[in-house]
Amino acid sequence: MNRAGGVLLSVTSLPSKYGIGCFSKSAYDFVDWLKEAGQTYWQILPLGPTSYGDSPYQSFSTFAGNPYFISLEALVEEGALTREECEAADFGKKPESVDYEKMYLARYPLLRKAYERSRVSENEDYQRFVADNGWWLGDYALFMAVKDRFDGAPWTEWAEDIRLRQQNAMDYYRRELYFDIEFQQYLQYTFYMQWMKLKNYANEKGIRLIGDIPIYVAMDSADTWAHPELFQLDENNVPLAVAGCPPDGFSATGQLWGNPLYRWDYHREMGYEWWISRLEYCFRLYDVVRIDHFRGFDEYYSIPYGAASAVNGHWEKGPGIDLFARMEEALGRREVIAEDLGYVTDSVRKLVRDSGFPGMKVLEFAFDSRDSGCANDYLPHNYEQNCVAYTGTHDNETICGWFDSITEEEQKMAREYLWDSRTPKEDLNWVFISLIMRSAAKVCIIPMQDYLGYGNECRMNKPSTVGMNWKWRLVDGELTEELKKKLYDMVRRYGRLAR
Repeated sequence: MNRAGGVLLSVTSLPSKYGIGCFSKSAYDFVDWLKEAGQTYWQILPLGPTSYGDSPYQSFSTFAGNPYFISLEALVEEGALTREECEAADFGKKPESVDYEKMYLARYPLLRKAYERSRVSENEDYQRFVADNGWWLGDYALFMAVKDRFDGAPWTEWAEDIRLRQQNAMDYYRRELYFDIEFQQYLQYTFYMQWMKLKNYANEKGIRLIGDIPIYVAMDSADTWAHPELFQLDENNVPLAVAGCPPDGFSATGQLWGNPLYRWDYHREMGYEWWISRLEYCFRLYDVVRIDHFRGFDEYYSIPYGAASAVNGHWEKGPGIDLFARMEEALGRREVIAEDLGYVTDSVRKLVRDSGFPGMKVLEFAFDSRDSGCANDYLPHNYEQNCVAYTGTHDNETICGWFDSITEEEQKMAREYLWDSRTPKEDLNWVFISLIMRSAAKVCIIPMQDYLGYGNECRMNKPSTVGMNWKWRLVDGELTEELKKKLYDMVRRYGRLAR
């Protein structure tokens, strides 16, 4: 990575028609805007199909794409839908917020119409896509079709024969749900073709895409249902233990995520085949891959299944550098960002250092009066070159919201570090951005909300809460020429202008 700058913005947050940001013209316009703003990177959130809670970090598949991102405008241009059909659907009345319930109720009927009119089975490109991706697509499409047959219930609540993938049940549902399965494959084909067209456009404009993958997969996913041998499950495919993180200064009971844990001994015996396939596929979709919760490869927190909180969990050893050595043997040297935030031990630091991947620095962590020892790692004068610096991430408050929420003591610490007692609070976002921009970090990624100076009403996610997250969107007119010039001047001034 060269010294560069970029913007963090979820695809869902783009200002497009029909209720949610997607691969429509607004995505191409945003790429143009980034190029003219002197940026090099566009970092997005995971693109997988979301489940309960709408979190992109809890997906029905680690390989599949979210059908919400399919551009309805493109389907209109193809003749698969009409503009009147799209405009008659109710996607919600607030352009600044995604209404996921309305999205689910309105989008899928339209996409089903498009499929039924597509005659996709006669399309040679579709046939090639299905053949090339059969190693995951068949299981995923069957999983989603059966899930619909069981009214959306998690696979752990399906009839025993299909829950345990008995051959007679698999054959029955493949026959019974043939067109539902083909519909799911059509959605994935359409998603992939639209995404790769957008990615190629971005690359031609000099914009590199940073994708994001969770370390874990969801329990209610095609991955867990189709490959229970990869996870710590018993003979009835019930988890033995689940993922989370321990109690700390921020949560007295820790965090109980509930994801199934990997059987790392089995992955090692198999040469990490599944992980290498997963990462190879990610590098088809993205130029750089950010791996969430990287410390879990060193040690992972194991919580007994059925526990009410994370209090009684314990640490176990992960695969360590062996996984990434195998990945490099198979795929060559690839660009990865290691999300090494949270409780970081010396062994985690060593793993990141041995991997050669850049870690992450988050400015908001630098002025925490509860954790002054760790906070020093996040003070910009301590950043090493091989890192990616952020004001905050999708899980943090916006930089303006954060400054409003911290204590007077912490505000004083920040002001003293900035050597700035006069800048009005509403303009401090630019001071904080410039602070990390002039650090040694090779890459600086700034959330769009921080460039816009927005408060916590525009926050993307508040961990451990459900219902109000992942909704914020830009509206037309917010990406102004004046803002574009400010971004350009910022990266130019600190040697981060796109090459």
